[in-house]
Amino acid sequence: MRAITSFGLAITLALTGCSSDGDGSDDDDNMPGDGDGDGDGDGDGDGDGDLPEPETGFQIVTPEIEIAPGQEVTYCYYTTVPVDSVAGVRRWQSQMTQGSHHLILYLLNDGPPDGTITDDCDFFNGNSGPVWAYAAQTVEADFAMPDGVGMDIDAGQRAVVQMHYLNATDDPITAHVTINGETYEPGATYVRAAPYVTYNTEIGVDAGESGFVTGTCAVPDDVNFFLMSTHSHRFSTRTEVRNGSAMVVESDNWEHPETAAWNDDPFFQFTTGQLTYRCEYFNDSNRRVETGDSALTDEMCMAVGYFFPATRSIFCLNSIAL
Repeated sequence: MRAITSFGLAITLALTGCSSDGDGSDDDDNMPGDGDGDGDGDGDGDGDGDLPEPETGFQIVTPEIEIAPGQEVTYCYYTTVPVDSVAGVRRWQSQMTQGSHHLILYLLNDGPPDGTITDDCDFFNGNSGPVWAYAAQTVEADFAMPDGVGMDIDAGQRAVVQMHYLNATDDPITAHVTINGETYEPGATYVRAAPYVTYNTEIGVDAGESGFVTGTCAVPDDVNFFLMSTHSHRFSTRTEVRNGSAMVVESDNWEHPETAAWNDDPFFQFTTGQLTYRCEYFNDSNRRVETGDSALTDEMCMAVGYFFPATRSIFCLNSIAL
């Protein structure tokens, strides 16, 4: 199994939104974190969390966890991806039960024994080397990559599913998630894809005030993006990603941000060699809002995309690409 380069920071990511067919028009077929479910970002989706196993690929199912009324909590489930040789994921699918606000799948170098569940998701320390691979925030999600493009999963690949639960009901609920990785047939050739993720730690907006954060990150030459979106929380009023001064994607809906998708050639290239992301906020609470995990009380500012050809995932902290 190849060593994984750590992002070095806990990224609680959830992607929502509408996809497009390459020219900016809406299309719900190929967006990670979107699909045909009725989740609305507040943890009240009513899916059963079950999916049939893919004909070629693997499935991860987390155990049932009880969530108390009004509870917001994050759990992590450690496992080994059930593949016997290097596999190229061509399509991700997931389904979440009621109370599941979002999920994230990270690939690890190492970690606790398979089956471990903990609310202390401290896998960014030590030698775990986490790399974000897939995320979803709707009950049903379906994300297919362009033909001939796939994400590498090694044999014996350790992984952790991070699950953010928010029980908005008056009764206890049990929740779990199911993730499918549909892969190419063994021996098939494909071009490797990887995620490009930014994360900003400098958010700070006082009660009753407006504010913003921004960052500019280096992008490798001659790589093709086939998806780009943003992620923020409820205090955000606008998010955007630019290629120099040219707009790539912008949104004023934090729960369902717009997504730019290029499913066929020509794909998108950051011709300036830089990606600039920006999030604007209005704090209508009675406390200062800063960077954090809670969708209710904290904020985030992220740009999230997929690109190829790739040798590794890229993470940009504020304005430093790692």
